[in-house]
Amino acid sequence: MTPLTFALTALMAMAWPAVAMCAPDAQELLSASDAIRNPGRPFSVKVTLTEFEKGKQVDTSTLATYSRPQTDNGQFASLVRFVLPARDAGKLILRNGEELWFFDPNTKASVRLSPQQRLMGQASNGDVVTVNLAKDYTAVLLAEEETQDGERRNRRAFKLGLTAANAAATYAKVEFWVDEEGYRPIKGKFFAESGRLMKTVYYRKYAQQLGKERPTETVIIDGLNPSSVTLMRYSDFATPNMPSSWFQRDQLPRFQPE
Repeated sequence: MTPLTFALTALMAMAWPAVAMCAPDAQELLSASDAIRNPGRPFSVKVTLTEFEKGKQVDTSTLATYSRPQTDNGQFASLVRFVLPARDAGKLILRNGEELWFFDPNTKASVRLSPQQRLMGQASNGDVVTVNLAKDYTAVLLAEEETQDGERRNRRAFKLGLTAANAAATYAKVEFWVDEEGYRPIKGKFFAESGRLMKTVYYRKYAQQLGKERPTETVIIDGLNPSSVTLMRYSDFATPNMPSSWFQRDQLPRFQPE
Protein backbone atom coordinates (compact mmCIF):
# COMPACT_ATOMS: atom_id res chain seq x y z
CA MET A 1 0.00 0.00 0.00
CA THR A 2 1.42 3.35 -1.04
CA PRO A 3 1.54 6.23 1.46
CA LEU A 4 -1.17 8.03 -0.54
CA THR A 5 -3.48 5.00 -0.52
CA PHE A 6 -2.89 4.51 3.18
CA ALA A 7 -3.74 8.15 3.88
CA LEU A 8 -6.96 8.00 1.82
CA THR A 9 -8.05 4.78 3.54
CA ALA A 10 -7.43 6.33 6.94
CA LEU A 11 -9.42 9.44 6.02
CA MET A 12 -12.34 7.34 4.79
CA ALA A 13 -12.32 5.31 8.00
CA MET A 14 -12.37 8.50 10.03
CA ALA A 15 -15.15 10.01 7.91
CA TRP A 16 -17.47 6.94 8.08
CA PRO A 17 -18.65 7.45 11.69
CA ALA A 18 -19.40 11.09 10.92
CA VAL A 19 -21.49 10.07 7.87
CA ALA A 20 -23.33 7.47 9.94
CA MET A 21 -24.02 10.01 12.66
CA CYS A 22 -25.51 12.37 10.06
CA ALA A 23 -27.93 9.77 8.71
CA PRO A 24 -31.52 10.62 9.75
CA ASP A 25 -33.19 8.39 12.31
CA ALA A 26 -35.85 6.32 10.56
CA GLN A 27 -38.23 6.17 13.53
CA GLU A 28 -38.05 9.95 13.93
CA LEU A 29 -38.78 10.42 10.22
CA LEU A 30 -41.84 8.20 10.55
CA SER A 31 -43.00 10.11 13.64
CA ALA A 32 -42.58 13.42 11.76
CA SER A 33 -44.74 12.13 8.90
CA ASP A 34 -47.36 10.94 11.43
CA ALA A 35 -47.55 14.47 12.82
CA ILE A 36 -48.41 15.74 9.34
CA ARG A 37 -51.16 13.17 8.76
CA ASN A 38 -52.63 13.47 12.24
CA PRO A 39 -53.08 16.46 14.57
CA GLY A 40 -51.66 15.80 18.01
CA ARG A 41 -54.96 16.57 19.72
CA PRO A 42 -58.54 15.28 19.56
CA PHE A 43 -60.06 15.89 16.14
CA SER A 44 -62.82 14.79 13.82
CA VAL A 45 -62.95 14.56 10.03
CA LYS A 46 -65.43 13.44 7.39
CA VAL A 47 -64.13 10.65 5.15
CA THR A 48 -65.70 9.99 1.76
CA LEU A 49 -64.71 6.70 0.13
CA THR A 50 -65.26 6.19 -3.59
CA GLU A 51 -64.50 2.90 -5.31
CA PHE A 52 -63.52 2.74 -8.99
CA GLU A 53 -63.11 -0.21 -11.35
CA LYS A 54 -61.38 0.57 -14.65
CA GLY A 55 -62.08 4.27 -14.09
CA LYS A 56 -65.80 3.80 -13.46
CA GLN A 57 -67.33 4.59 -10.07
CA VAL A 58 -69.00 1.53 -8.56
CA ASP A 59 -69.61 2.44 -4.90
CA THR A 60 -69.34 5.22 -2.35
CA SER A 61 -69.63 5.64 1.40
CA THR A 62 -69.35 8.50 3.89
CA LEU A 63 -67.95 8.18 7.40
CA ALA A 64 -67.44 10.53 10.33
CA THR A 65 -64.30 9.74 12.32
CA TYR A 66 -63.44 10.89 15.84
CA SER A 67 -59.91 10.46 17.15
CA ARG A 68 -58.40 11.08 20.56
CA PRO A 69 -54.70 10.67 21.49
CA GLN A 70 -54.01 8.11 24.20
CA THR A 71 -51.54 9.34 26.80
CA ASP A 72 -50.34 5.87 27.77
CA ASN A 73 -49.06 4.69 24.38
CA GLY A 74 -48.97 7.66 21.98
CA GLN A 75 -51.52 5.99 19.72
CA PHE A 76 -55.06 7.14 18.93
CA ALA A 77 -58.39 5.81 20.10
CA SER A 78 -60.70 6.11 17.09
CA LEU A 79 -64.44 5.93 16.60
CA VAL A 80 -65.85 5.70 13.07
CA ARG A 81 -69.54 6.43 12.48
CA PHE A 82 -71.21 5.38 9.21
CA VAL A 83 -73.21 8.25 7.68
CA LEU A 84 -74.03 7.11 4.12
CA PRO A 85 -75.47 5.04 2.52
CA ALA A 86 -78.61 5.17 4.64
CA ARG A 87 -78.68 1.40 5.16
CA ASP A 88 -75.42 1.66 7.15
CA ALA A 89 -76.13 4.91 9.02
CA GLY A 90 -75.35 4.69 12.73
CA LYS A 91 -73.05 1.68 12.55
CA LEU A 92 -69.77 2.15 14.41
CA ILE A 93 -66.17 0.94 14.36
CA LEU A 94 -64.07 1.43 17.49
CA ARG A 95 -60.33 1.10 17.92
CA ASN A 96 -59.07 1.38 21.48
CA GLY A 97 -55.69 -0.14 22.19
CA GLU A 98 -54.99 -3.17 20.01
CA GLU A 99 -58.63 -4.16 19.54
CA LEU A 100 -61.05 -3.25 16.77
CA TRP A 101 -64.82 -3.57 17.27
CA PHE A 102 -67.89 -3.22 15.02
CA PHE A 103 -71.24 -2.18 16.51
CA ASP A 104 -74.61 -2.47 14.76
CA PRO A 105 -77.36 -0.38 16.43
CA ASN A 106 -80.03 -2.69 15.00
CA THR A 107 -78.77 -5.78 16.81
CA LYS A 108 -77.10 -3.90 19.70
CA ALA A 109 -74.18 -6.30 19.33
CA SER A 110 -70.47 -5.51 19.07
CA VAL A 111 -68.16 -8.00 17.37
CA ARG A 112 -64.38 -8.17 17.04
CA LEU A 113 -62.99 -7.06 13.67
CA SER A 114 -59.80 -7.77 11.80
CA PRO A 115 -57.97 -4.58 10.73
CA GLN A 116 -57.11 -6.30 7.42
CA GLN A 117 -60.76 -6.98 6.55
CA ARG A 118 -61.99 -4.86 3.64
CA LEU A 119 -64.47 -2.13 4.47
CA MET A 120 -65.10 -0.93 0.92
CA GLY A 121 -63.09 -1.39 -2.24
CA GLN A 122 -59.38 -1.36 -1.36
CA ALA A 123 -59.95 0.41 1.98
CA SER A 124 -59.69 -1.91 4.98
CA ASN A 125 -61.00 -1.38 8.51
CA GLY A 126 -57.48 -0.47 9.60
CA ASP A 127 -57.25 2.21 6.90
CA VAL A 128 -60.14 4.31 8.21
CA VAL A 129 -59.13 4.53 11.88
CA THR A 130 -56.50 7.09 12.86
CA VAL A 131 -53.09 5.49 13.33
CA ASN A 132 -49.63 6.75 14.21
CA LEU A 133 -47.48 4.38 12.17
CA ALA A 134 -44.46 4.97 14.39
CA LYS A 135 -46.31 3.30 17.28
CA ASP A 136 -47.28 0.17 15.33
CA TYR A 137 -44.13 -0.30 13.24
CA THR A 138 -40.35 -0.42 13.63
CA ALA A 139 -38.67 1.64 10.89
CA VAL A 140 -35.29 1.40 9.17
CA LEU A 141 -33.87 3.74 6.52
CA LEU A 142 -33.54 1.84 3.22
CA ALA A 143 -32.47 4.58 0.79
CA GLU A 144 -32.52 8.23 -0.20
CA GLU A 145 -33.95 8.38 -3.71
CA GLU A 146 -36.19 10.19 -6.17
CA THR A 147 -39.78 8.99 -6.42
CA GLN A 148 -43.03 10.15 -8.04
CA ASP A 149 -45.79 11.48 -5.81
CA GLY A 150 -49.56 11.18 -6.20
CA GLU A 151 -49.64 14.20 -8.49
CA ARG A 152 -46.92 12.78 -10.78
CA ARG A 153 -44.18 15.11 -9.56
CA ASN A 154 -40.69 13.86 -8.81
CA ARG A 155 -39.62 14.18 -5.17
CA ARG A 156 -36.43 13.51 -3.25
CA ALA A 157 -37.46 11.13 -0.51
CA PHE A 158 -36.34 8.92 2.33
CA LYS A 159 -37.45 5.33 1.72
CA LEU A 160 -38.29 3.55 4.97
CA GLY A 161 -38.84 -0.11 5.66
CA LEU A 162 -41.50 -0.76 8.32
CA THR A 163 -42.05 -4.01 10.21
CA ALA A 164 -45.12 -4.62 12.39
CA ALA A 165 -44.23 -4.19 16.06
CA ASN A 166 -47.52 -5.35 17.61
CA ALA A 167 -50.76 -7.17 16.88
CA ALA A 168 -52.62 -3.93 16.13
CA ALA A 169 -50.59 -3.25 12.98
CA THR A 170 -52.79 -3.66 9.90
CA TYR A 171 -49.98 -4.86 7.62
CA ALA A 172 -46.95 -7.11 8.19
CA LYS A 173 -44.50 -4.92 6.29
CA VAL A 174 -44.56 -1.51 4.62
CA GLU A 175 -42.28 0.43 2.30
CA PHE A 176 -42.88 4.10 3.03
CA TRP A 177 -41.56 7.23 1.29
CA VAL A 178 -41.21 10.53 3.20
CA ASP A 179 -40.38 13.80 1.44
CA GLU A 180 -36.91 15.06 2.33
CA GLU A 181 -38.34 18.59 2.60
CA GLY A 182 -40.85 18.85 5.41
CA TYR A 183 -41.20 15.06 5.92
CA ARG A 184 -44.55 14.83 4.17
CA PRO A 185 -45.71 11.27 3.52
CA ILE A 186 -45.60 10.63 -0.24
CA LYS A 187 -46.63 7.02 -0.73
CA GLY A 188 -46.58 3.57 0.85
CA LYS A 189 -46.53 -0.01 -0.34
CA PHE A 190 -48.30 -2.35 2.07
CA PHE A 191 -47.51 -6.07 2.21
CA ALA A 192 -49.13 -9.18 3.67
CA GLU A 193 -47.14 -11.54 5.89
CA SER A 194 -46.57 -13.75 2.82
CA GLY A 195 -44.77 -10.86 1.12
CA ARG A 196 -47.60 -10.21 -1.37
CA LEU A 197 -48.16 -6.57 -2.24
CA MET A 198 -51.65 -5.77 -1.02
CA LYS A 199 -51.92 -2.11 -2.02
CA THR A 200 -50.07 1.05 -2.95
CA VAL A 201 -51.24 4.27 -1.30
CA TYR A 202 -50.50 7.85 -2.41
CA TYR A 203 -50.98 10.83 -0.06
CA ARG A 204 -51.89 13.99 -1.96
CA LYS A 205 -53.92 17.23 -2.24
CA TYR A 206 -52.21 18.90 0.71
CA ALA A 207 -54.14 21.77 2.27
CA GLN A 208 -54.03 23.82 5.45
CA GLN A 209 -56.05 21.96 8.09
CA LEU A 210 -55.92 22.43 11.88
CA GLY A 211 -52.73 24.48 11.80
CA LYS A 212 -50.68 22.45 9.31
CA GLU A 213 -50.71 21.36 5.66
CA ARG A 214 -52.10 17.83 5.63
CA PRO A 215 -53.11 15.38 2.88
CA THR A 216 -56.81 15.65 2.07
CA GLU A 217 -56.84 12.67 -0.27
CA THR A 218 -55.34 9.19 -0.30
CA VAL A 219 -55.43 7.01 -3.40
CA ILE A 220 -55.42 3.25 -2.72
CA ILE A 221 -54.45 0.97 -5.63
CA ASP A 222 -54.90 -2.79 -5.47
CA GLY A 223 -51.60 -4.66 -5.46
CA LEU A 224 -52.74 -7.26 -8.00
CA ASN A 225 -55.24 -5.26 -10.07
CA PRO A 226 -54.13 -1.63 -10.67
CA SER A 227 -57.50 -0.82 -12.29
CA SER A 228 -59.16 -1.30 -8.88
CA VAL A 229 -58.79 2.01 -7.04
CA THR A 230 -60.36 3.52 -3.94
CA LEU A 231 -60.19 7.26 -3.26
CA MET A 232 -60.47 8.54 0.31
CA ARG A 233 -61.27 12.26 0.63
CA TYR A 234 -60.97 14.09 3.97
CA SER A 235 -63.02 17.20 4.76
CA ASP A 236 -64.70 19.10 7.60
CA PHE A 237 -61.73 18.88 9.96
CA ALA A 238 -62.78 20.02 13.44
CA THR A 239 -61.84 19.77 17.12
CA PRO A 240 -65.12 18.98 18.91
CA ASN A 241 -65.45 17.95 22.52
CA MET A 242 -65.07 14.17 22.67
CA PRO A 243 -65.69 12.57 26.06
CA SER A 244 -63.61 9.50 26.88
CA SER A 245 -66.84 7.46 27.12
CA TRP A 246 -67.14 7.60 23.33
CA PHE A 247 -64.16 5.27 23.07
CA GLN A 248 -65.36 2.54 25.43
CA ARG A 249 -66.88 -0.62 23.97
CA ASP A 250 -69.61 -0.87 26.63
CA GLN A 251 -70.73 2.68 25.81
CA LEU A 252 -71.25 2.12 22.07
CA PRO A 253 -75.04 1.52 22.39
CA ARG A 254 -75.34 4.95 24.05
CA PHE A 255 -73.19 6.91 21.61
CA GLN A 256 -74.72 10.22 20.55
CA PRO A 257 -72.77 12.33 17.99
CA GLU A 258 -72.34 16.06 18.48
